[in-house]
Amino acid sequence: MCQLIKFLFEKLPDIYYKTGSFYTVVKTMDELKFCQQCNQRHKCQEVYRQLGKTEGPSVVFKVVVAFLLPLVVFIGALAAFEGILAGAINSKEMRTALSFLLALPVTFVCIFVLKAINRQVGKNK
Repeated sequence: MCQLIKFLFEKLPDIYYKTGSFYTVVKTMDELKFCQQCNQRHKCQEVYRQLGKTEGPSVVFKVVVAFLLPLVVFIGALAAFEGILAGAINSKEMRTALSFLLALPVTFVCIFVLKAINRQVGKNK
């Protein structure tokens, strides 16, 4: 494996081609003919085959909870505090700043609750 890394870094300028505004690798290991000289090529190819067939549970729900839910909570809290403070504070700038400052702790509480739930679910597995 060290030989592969050394070979790739020696040939780095040769394997990158400019396509549009992005640099992409356009040669594969087969095109470089490096695997044919390796005495462990069968093990390496088998590992890549097994990695390609790996199946696991969907992470969509976890991604939504981790990234989108705190954003939705923050935006909802910001809108709610903006509406609540509309009758109490006449200055729009002050109302916006105060709404922002009140929405932050609500969002942090949501994040901490989600972390606690995640720890509980992790312990139960």
